Amino acid sequence: MNSETLTSPGVPVRQVPATWSQWGSGLDPQAVQQMANACSLPVAVAGALMPDAHTGYGLPIGGVLATEGCVIPYAVGVDIACRMRLTVYDIKASTIAGQKGRLANILENETRFGIGAAFKERRDHDVMDDEDWNVSHVTRRHRDKAWDQLGTSGSGNHFVEFGAFTVSADDSTALKESGTDIPPGEYIALLSHSGSRGAGAQVCQHYSRIAMDLHEDLPKELKHLAWLSFEEGAGQEYWTAMNLMGRYAAANHAVIHKRIAKKAGADVILDIENHHNFAWKETHVIDGVAREVIVHRKGATPAGAGVLGIIPGSMATPGYVVRGRGAPASLDSASHGAGRVMSRSQAKQSFTWGGVKKQLAAAGVELLSAGIDEVPGVYKDIHSVMAAQTDLVDVLGTFQPRIVKMCPAGDQSED
Repeated sequence: MNSETLTSPGVPVRQVPATWSQWGSGLDPQAVQQMANACSLPVAVAGALMPDAHTGYGLPIGGVLATEGCVIPYAVGVDIACRMRLTVYDIKASTIAGQKGRLANILENETRFGIGAAFKERRDHDVMDDEDWNVSHVTRRHRDKAWDQLGTSGSGNHFVEFGAFTVSADDSTALKESGTDIPPGEYIALLSHSGSRGAGAQVCQHYSRIAMDLHEDLPKELKHLAWLSFEEGAGQEYWTAMNLMGRYAAANHAVIHKRIAKKAGADVILDIENHHNFAWKETHVIDGVAREVIVHRKGATPAGAGVLGIIPGSMATPGYVVRGRGAPASLDSASHGAGRVMSRSQAKQSFTWGGVKKQLAAAGVELLSAGIDEVPGVYKDIHSVMAAQTDLVDVLGTFQPRIVKMCPAGDQSED
């Protein structure tokens, strides 16, 4: 069936919202309302709101929503499968100070940022030969652009940075128990944050339009939460395309990290990766019954029992390697970062580079490029965010940024 000719089934919203839980205090009231709205969908079965939550489109950033038999493109998000990747090298962090110029040059030469960013010579990865690029006209049409952008990063809060990764003796033991063997110490590490670039945005926009056309009767506040059933061609197409964008986003990071490790002349002793802005088929106990559901994590990190992940702070505050505790009420989730406390326009009115540079110097951070709308003050205190989710994750190591590169334009984007 042609996915663009489907009609709306006209299903009303729930009279009794699905159960959801919240972590953290002082959250943006609009984000809390968005979470409550999402749980009123007829397809919603459970939800959770993370301590870094702030307002998004449809589902808030930091929102987790379980549905049955369907997927919601805007509950996944525009930047499909946006992810974090941490690579730790066999080089002591104490050497960063003497290598700042060299490391900065590596970042400048091996990364590109912003809308339309691309390298003069295409990077290579097997993902570009994936048969699923043919799943729909959207993926076929944007394959060449995706190849041009392979190994690049977006705008907004995306970054690539060198820093110091610290692991204690206890953390080393815990990592070893999780299948990762790294001796205690401080090491140079590379942390990146980016997603599926322009191709992912086009997939989101195309299938979101189809979903909204299918459910024209939804209230205005729920229109961005229109869903696609797996019984229809559009739902099946989107699911395949979403998973392709997940593999493509992972390839972007793989290319970046492989090339930078080679230029740094370093051996990799630890690699950790996790993603958000995605939907997973998982089994959860809902109302006392084990059910297969679709868990949307929009700006939220998978945190099932024993699952490793990375939760960054800001350009001047630490990020954390964590191990999930598998908390049922959170749908096995945790925050994906510190979370914004103000809009980009507010940030531009609130900060000047003079004051920010003093803050960065005090933190020992060299900033290569970024917009004023991404400075540390636009984010929540990462320490408070982590304190609010000790029942969701255990901390197994810390990453302190030292050389940071972001898109200088500070373009509007959704996390």
